[in-house]
Amino acid sequence: MPEKEELMPQEKITRPFLFALLTLCFALLCVSFAPIFIRLSQTELGANATVFNRLFIFFISFGSWQFLSRKLSPPKQEEEGKITGKQWWLLGSVGIVATISLVLWAISLQYTTVAKSMLLNNLTPIFTTLGSWIFLSKKFDSRFLIGMAIAVSGAITLGLEDLAGVGEGSFIGDIYAILSAVFLGTYFLIVEQLRSRFSGTTILLWRCATGSVILLLIMLITGEQLFPTTQVAILAVIGLGLISEGLGQRLLANSMNVFSSSFVSIFLLLEPVISAVLAWFIFLESLSITTWLGFAVVLTGIYLAQTSQSSTSEVAKQDHHSQQPDYQ
Repeated sequence: MPEKEELMPQEKITRPFLFALLTLCFALLCVSFAPIFIRLSQTELGANATVFNRLFIFFISFGSWQFLSRKLSPPKQEEEGKITGKQWWLLGSVGIVATISLVLWAISLQYTTVAKSMLLNNLTPIFTTLGSWIFLSKKFDSRFLIGMAIAVSGAITLGLEDLAGVGEGSFIGDIYAILSAVFLGTYFLIVEQLRSRFSGTTILLWRCATGSVILLLIMLITGEQLFPTTQVAILAVIGLGLISEGLGQRLLANSMNVFSSSFVSIFLLLEPVISAVLAWFIFLESLSITTWLGFAVVLTGIYLAQTSQSSTSEVAKQDHHSQQPDYQ
């Protein structure tokens, strides 16, 4: 009898798991629109101004919404209780780390090709997993590691196809791209730690507030244009702020209540494929057989990683253990 009853908690977490997976898929779609919005925004704005408007629009819109919701209703359970010193430190660093990653990405594009920079950024899951192992003492089973290796290999294959026929770029540009991937992996780790206490919206508000201030100071020093004036660029940065950041990044953060940061970073390897499909639909860009093969390989790796216990966040594991019946 106990063996049959042990299945009950698993049944209870099936619906939240499926909902989180669907949320992650929708977040991926929203994030995949970012390259298209960036391309349209950069018809007028530079890279720093594009990122600044993305963060600033999210902070203004969602910050105002959260302020009004707090005025109209009592604070949620996550707002209750004392925030620890570690949590304050993580909240302060989440925006700094994310902004450093974006700035390093922008700098790498000044020295190397877009294709090569994208290729090196596909190493993010490796750095996220390595950081979890070194700093958080998290262990990963062979199924997860094999799935990650397959998914990264598929993503690298897609990057090599884009790299063919273009210049090699500079070694210093490669270093900046790799450092960008390291900081992006660190950002995922910080978000996973914060999800045990804060909502995705709260985390993103801290990220966007800090990032906006940093980028504003940089642009005031360099004298760059801050805001767009053309209709295309205005709609593009609004799309970045509300869709890519407001829905995409926020839902990614929310999904880390169920999935580990390592698995989310692996899942995001599908982003170039989804972006390519969207570009094919919007800009009529061609899709090669290699793109579809790489898509299949990445999906295979994601499936293997997802079936591993290592794909589950620590918060979800603790909730699952708390639901286990006591037979003693």
